Amino acid sequence: MRTKHLAGIRCRNTFIVMTDTVASAEPEKMRIDPRRAEALLSNIKDVQQRIQKLQGSRKVRLIAVSKLKPANDVLALHESQFGQTDFGENYTQELIEKASILPASIRWHMIGALQTNKCKPLAEQVANLYCVSSVDTVKKADALEKGRAALAAKQELSNTLRVLVQVNTSGEAEKSGVEPGETAALCQHIRDKCPHLHLGGLMTIGAIARSKQATTADDENEDFVCLRDTRDRVAAELGVEPAQLELSMGMSSDFEAAIAQGSDEVRVGTTIFGERPPRKDAKIAD
Repeated sequence: MRTKHLAGIRCRNTFIVMTDTVASAEPEKMRIDPRRAEALLSNIKDVQQRIQKLQGSRKVRLIAVSKLKPANDVLALHESQFGQTDFGENYTQELIEKASILPASIRWHMIGALQTNKCKPLAEQVANLYCVSSVDTVKKADALEKGRAALAAKQELSNTLRVLVQVNTSGEAEKSGVEPGETAALCQHIRDKCPHLHLGGLMTIGAIARSKQATTADDENEDFVCLRDTRDRVAAELGVEPAQLELSMGMSSDFEAAIAQGSDEVRVGTTIFGERPPRKDAKIAD
Protein backbone atom coordinates (compact mmCIF):
# COMPACT_ATOMS: atom_id res chain seq x y z
CA MET A 1 0.00 0.00 0.00
CA ARG A 2 1.45 3.39 -0.99
CA THR A 3 0.72 6.30 1.31
CA LYS A 4 1.01 10.01 0.73
CA HIS A 5 1.01 11.59 4.17
CA LEU A 6 -0.74 11.83 7.49
CA ALA A 7 -3.41 14.49 7.44
CA GLY A 8 -4.78 16.19 10.52
CA ILE A 9 -8.33 17.47 10.81
CA ARG A 10 -9.80 19.42 13.67
CA CYS A 11 -13.18 18.53 15.10
CA ARG A 12 -14.68 20.16 18.18
CA ASN A 13 -11.21 21.08 19.50
CA THR A 14 -9.98 17.51 19.07
CA PHE A 15 -7.07 16.97 16.70
CA ILE A 16 -7.60 13.79 14.73
CA VAL A 17 -4.78 12.12 12.85
CA MET A 18 -5.92 10.24 9.76
CA THR A 19 -4.01 8.28 7.14
CA ASP A 20 -4.39 9.57 3.57
CA THR A 21 -3.95 6.59 1.25
CA VAL A 22 -3.62 6.44 -2.52
CA ALA A 23 -3.89 2.79 -3.49
CA SER A 24 -6.04 1.50 -0.65
CA ALA A 25 -8.70 2.57 1.83
CA GLU A 26 -6.86 0.66 4.55
CA PRO A 27 -5.15 2.86 7.16
CA GLU A 28 -1.40 2.87 7.60
CA LYS A 29 -0.30 0.49 10.33
CA MET A 30 -0.28 2.39 13.58
CA ARG A 31 2.73 2.21 15.84
CA ILE A 32 2.14 0.43 19.14
CA ASP A 33 4.52 1.30 21.95
CA PRO A 34 5.54 -2.00 23.60
CA ARG A 35 5.76 -0.49 27.07
CA ARG A 36 2.37 1.15 26.77
CA ALA A 37 0.88 -2.09 25.44
CA GLU A 38 2.36 -4.03 28.36
CA ALA A 39 0.83 -1.61 30.87
CA LEU A 40 -2.58 -1.79 29.18
CA LEU A 41 -2.49 -5.59 29.13
CA SER A 42 -1.62 -5.73 32.81
CA ASN A 43 -4.52 -3.40 33.63
CA ILE A 44 -7.13 -5.24 31.59
CA LYS A 45 -5.96 -8.61 32.89
CA ASP A 46 -6.53 -7.40 36.44
CA VAL A 47 -10.03 -6.14 35.56
CA GLN A 48 -10.91 -9.41 33.83
CA GLN A 49 -9.76 -11.43 36.84
CA ARG A 50 -11.90 -9.31 39.15
CA ILE A 51 -14.88 -9.84 36.86
CA GLN A 52 -14.35 -13.60 36.70
CA LYS A 53 -14.37 -13.89 40.49
CA LEU A 54 -17.91 -12.47 40.61
CA GLN A 55 -19.66 -13.47 37.40
CA GLY A 56 -20.24 -17.10 38.33
CA SER A 57 -21.93 -19.01 35.52
CA ARG A 58 -22.78 -15.76 33.72
CA LYS A 59 -20.57 -14.14 31.12
CA VAL A 60 -20.23 -10.46 31.99
CA ARG A 61 -19.24 -8.30 29.01
CA LEU A 62 -16.34 -5.92 29.56
CA ILE A 63 -16.52 -2.70 27.57
CA ALA A 64 -13.16 -0.94 27.53
CA VAL A 65 -14.03 2.75 27.50
CA SER A 66 -11.49 4.35 25.19
CA LYS A 67 -12.89 7.87 24.98
CA LEU A 68 -10.21 10.54 24.56
CA LYS A 69 -7.57 7.82 24.27
CA PRO A 70 -5.60 7.30 21.04
CA ALA A 71 -6.51 4.61 18.56
CA ASN A 72 -3.10 3.04 19.23
CA ASP A 73 -4.32 2.04 22.69
CA VAL A 74 -7.42 0.40 21.24
CA LEU A 75 -5.36 -1.47 18.66
CA ALA A 76 -2.90 -2.68 21.31
CA LEU A 77 -5.69 -4.32 23.31
CA HIS A 78 -7.59 -5.60 20.28
CA GLU A 79 -4.53 -7.29 18.78
CA SER A 80 -3.26 -8.60 22.11
CA GLN A 81 -3.48 -12.12 23.50
CA PHE A 82 -6.78 -11.12 25.12
CA GLY A 83 -8.26 -9.93 21.85
CA GLN A 84 -10.46 -7.29 23.50
CA THR A 85 -13.41 -6.76 21.17
CA ASP A 86 -15.79 -4.33 22.87
CA PHE A 87 -14.82 -0.67 23.13
CA GLY A 88 -16.94 2.25 24.30
CA GLU A 89 -16.92 5.87 23.19
CA ASN A 90 -18.74 8.91 24.52
CA TYR A 91 -18.50 11.28 21.56
CA THR A 92 -20.08 10.58 18.20
CA GLN A 93 -17.41 12.09 15.97
CA GLU A 94 -14.60 10.44 17.89
CA LEU A 95 -16.26 7.05 17.50
CA ILE A 96 -16.81 7.58 13.77
CA GLU A 97 -13.19 8.63 13.20
CA LYS A 98 -11.71 5.78 15.23
CA ALA A 99 -13.94 3.25 13.49
CA SER A 100 -12.65 4.50 10.14
CA ILE A 101 -9.00 3.73 10.96
CA LEU A 102 -9.30 0.64 13.18
CA PRO A 103 -10.15 -2.99 12.33
CA ALA A 104 -13.74 -3.82 11.42
CA SER A 105 -13.57 -6.72 13.89
CA ILE A 106 -13.97 -4.26 16.78
CA ARG A 107 -17.45 -3.93 18.27
CA TRP A 108 -18.12 -0.28 19.04
CA HIS A 109 -20.47 0.83 21.80
CA MET A 110 -21.81 4.39 21.90
CA ILE A 111 -22.19 4.91 25.64
CA GLY A 112 -22.35 8.69 25.94
CA ALA A 113 -25.25 11.11 25.73
CA LEU A 114 -26.38 11.20 22.11
CA GLN A 115 -28.01 14.12 20.33
CA THR A 116 -30.95 13.19 18.14
CA ASN A 117 -29.38 14.73 15.01
CA LYS A 118 -26.26 12.56 15.48
CA CYS A 119 -28.16 9.27 15.63
CA LYS A 120 -28.77 8.69 11.93
CA PRO A 121 -25.20 9.50 10.77
CA LEU A 122 -23.73 7.31 13.50
CA ALA A 123 -25.91 4.30 12.66
CA GLU A 124 -25.38 4.75 8.92
CA GLN A 125 -21.64 5.38 8.86
CA VAL A 126 -20.31 2.79 11.33
CA ALA A 127 -21.10 -0.71 10.10
CA ASN A 128 -19.43 -2.34 13.13
CA LEU A 129 -21.39 -0.23 15.60
CA TYR A 130 -22.52 -2.98 17.93
CA CYS A 131 -24.61 -1.09 20.45
CA VAL A 132 -25.99 2.33 21.34
CA SER A 133 -26.43 2.37 25.11
CA SER A 134 -27.96 5.81 25.58
CA VAL A 135 -31.38 5.68 23.91
CA ASP A 136 -33.85 7.63 26.02
CA THR A 137 -36.40 9.02 23.55
CA VAL A 138 -38.58 7.74 20.73
CA LYS A 139 -36.99 10.31 18.41
CA LYS A 140 -33.52 8.90 19.01
CA ALA A 141 -34.72 5.35 18.45
CA ASP A 142 -36.42 6.38 15.20
CA ALA A 143 -33.32 8.23 13.98
CA LEU A 144 -31.12 5.21 14.68
CA GLU A 145 -33.64 3.05 12.84
CA LYS A 146 -33.47 5.35 9.79
CA GLY A 147 -29.70 5.29 9.81
CA ARG A 148 -29.46 1.53 10.08
CA ALA A 149 -32.11 1.03 7.42
CA ALA A 150 -30.15 3.31 5.08
CA LEU A 151 -26.97 1.31 5.71
CA ALA A 152 -28.81 -1.99 5.19
CA ALA A 153 -29.96 -0.71 1.80
CA LYS A 154 -26.31 -0.26 0.77
CA GLN A 155 -24.73 -3.38 2.23
CA GLU A 156 -25.62 -6.64 3.90
CA LEU A 157 -25.60 -6.47 7.68
CA SER A 158 -25.09 -9.58 9.80
CA ASN A 159 -26.97 -8.24 12.81
CA THR A 160 -29.50 -5.66 13.83
CA LEU A 161 -28.15 -2.77 15.87
CA ARG A 162 -28.33 -3.51 19.58
CA VAL A 163 -29.72 -0.66 21.68
CA LEU A 164 -30.12 -0.15 25.41
CA VAL A 165 -32.66 2.16 26.95
CA GLN A 166 -30.97 4.53 29.39
CA VAL A 167 -32.90 4.92 32.63
CA ASN A 168 -32.47 7.85 35.00
CA THR A 169 -32.40 5.83 38.21
CA SER A 170 -31.03 8.61 40.41
CA GLY A 171 -33.67 11.22 39.60
CA GLU A 172 -31.00 13.84 38.94
CA ALA A 173 -32.25 16.57 36.61
CA GLU A 174 -28.89 16.89 34.85
CA LYS A 175 -28.74 13.18 34.04
CA SER A 176 -29.94 11.76 30.75
CA GLY A 177 -32.35 8.88 30.74
CA VAL A 178 -36.02 8.02 30.69
CA GLU A 179 -37.94 7.89 33.96
CA PRO A 180 -38.31 4.34 35.35
CA GLY A 181 -42.11 4.46 34.97
CA GLU A 182 -41.86 5.45 31.30
CA THR A 183 -39.28 2.85 30.32
CA ALA A 184 -41.67 0.13 29.17
CA ALA A 185 -43.36 2.39 26.61
CA LEU A 186 -40.04 3.26 24.96
CA CYS A 187 -38.98 -0.39 24.97
CA GLN A 188 -42.27 -1.37 23.36
CA HIS A 189 -41.79 1.26 20.65
CA ILE A 190 -38.33 -0.08 19.80
CA ARG A 191 -39.64 -3.64 19.57
CA ASP A 192 -42.69 -2.71 17.47
CA LYS A 193 -41.49 0.15 15.27
CA CYS A 194 -37.76 -0.33 14.76
CA PRO A 195 -37.07 -3.54 12.81
CA HIS A 196 -33.38 -2.71 12.30
CA LEU A 197 -32.83 -2.34 16.05
CA HIS A 198 -32.66 -5.00 18.74
CA LEU A 199 -33.71 -4.12 22.27
CA GLY A 200 -30.83 -5.50 24.31
CA GLY A 201 -31.81 -4.23 27.73
CA LEU A 202 -31.45 -1.26 30.05
CA MET A 203 -28.56 0.95 31.10
CA THR A 204 -27.93 3.41 33.91
CA ILE A 205 -25.08 5.61 35.04
CA GLY A 206 -26.45 6.48 38.46
CA ALA A 207 -25.38 9.01 41.05
CA ILE A 208 -21.65 9.56 41.51
CA ALA A 209 -22.01 9.67 45.29
CA ARG A 210 -23.64 6.24 45.36
CA SER A 211 -20.95 4.83 43.08
CA LYS A 212 -18.25 6.04 45.44
CA GLN A 213 -20.02 4.51 48.43
CA ALA A 214 -20.79 1.13 46.84
CA THR A 215 -17.40 -0.04 45.60
CA THR A 216 -17.26 -3.70 46.65
CA ALA A 217 -19.34 -6.76 45.91
CA ASP A 218 -20.91 -6.50 49.36
CA ASP A 219 -22.17 -2.95 48.89
CA GLU A 220 -25.68 -2.26 47.61
CA ASN A 221 -26.26 0.61 45.22
CA GLU A 222 -29.78 2.05 45.06
CA ASP A 223 -29.40 2.87 41.36
CA PHE A 224 -28.54 -0.73 40.55
CA VAL A 225 -31.53 -1.96 42.54
CA CYS A 226 -33.77 0.50 40.69
CA LEU A 227 -32.52 -0.60 37.27
CA ARG A 228 -32.98 -4.26 38.12
CA ASP A 229 -36.51 -3.66 39.40
CA THR A 230 -37.32 -1.55 36.32
CA ARG A 231 -36.05 -4.33 34.06
CA ASP A 232 -38.26 -6.87 35.81
CA ARG A 233 -41.33 -4.65 35.39
CA VAL A 234 -40.55 -3.98 31.72
CA ALA A 235 -40.06 -7.68 31.06
CA ALA A 236 -43.43 -8.44 32.63
CA GLU A 237 -45.15 -5.75 30.51
CA LEU A 238 -43.48 -6.97 27.32
CA GLY A 239 -44.20 -10.59 28.13
CA VAL A 240 -40.55 -11.72 28.00
CA GLU A 241 -38.19 -13.36 30.47
CA PRO A 242 -36.11 -10.85 32.47
CA ALA A 243 -32.93 -12.54 31.26
CA GLN A 244 -33.78 -11.41 27.72
CA LEU A 245 -33.17 -7.82 28.80
CA GLU A 246 -29.59 -7.33 29.92
CA LEU A 247 -28.50 -4.86 32.58
CA SER A 248 -25.65 -2.48 31.79
CA MET A 249 -24.41 -0.82 34.96
CA GLY A 250 -21.10 -0.32 36.69
CA MET A 251 -17.95 1.61 35.83
CA SER A 252 -14.35 1.75 37.06
CA SER A 253 -15.26 2.71 40.61
CA ASP A 254 -18.15 0.33 41.17
CA PHE A 255 -18.18 -2.46 38.58
CA GLU A 256 -17.71 -5.17 41.20
CA ALA A 257 -20.78 -4.03 43.13
CA ALA A 258 -22.69 -3.85 39.84
CA ILE A 259 -21.81 -7.43 38.90
CA ALA A 260 -22.83 -8.64 42.34
CA GLN A 261 -26.20 -6.96 41.80
CA GLY A 262 -26.78 -8.58 38.42
CA SER A 263 -25.05 -6.47 35.78
CA ASP A 264 -24.45 -8.23 32.47
CA GLU A 265 -21.92 -5.72 31.20
CA VAL A 266 -19.62 -3.15 32.79
CA ARG A 267 -17.99 -0.05 31.31
CA VAL A 268 -14.40 0.36 32.52
CA GLY A 269 -12.16 3.15 31.28
CA THR A 270 -9.78 4.81 33.73
CA THR A 271 -8.81 1.55 35.45
CA ILE A 272 -7.61 0.22 32.08
CA PHE A 273 -6.36 3.29 30.21
CA GLY A 274 -5.44 5.65 33.04
CA GLU A 275 -6.56 9.23 33.54
CA ARG A 276 -7.90 10.96 30.46
CA PRO A 277 -6.47 14.16 29.01
CA PRO A 278 -8.62 17.27 28.67
CA ARG A 279 -10.82 16.86 25.62
CA LYS A 280 -9.17 19.73 23.75
CA ASP A 281 -5.78 18.00 24.08
CA ALA A 282 -6.90 14.52 23.02
CA LYS A 283 -5.70 12.87 19.82
CA ILE A 284 -7.38 10.02 18.03
CA ALA A 285 -4.07 8.50 16.91
CA ASP A 286 -0.45 9.11 17.80
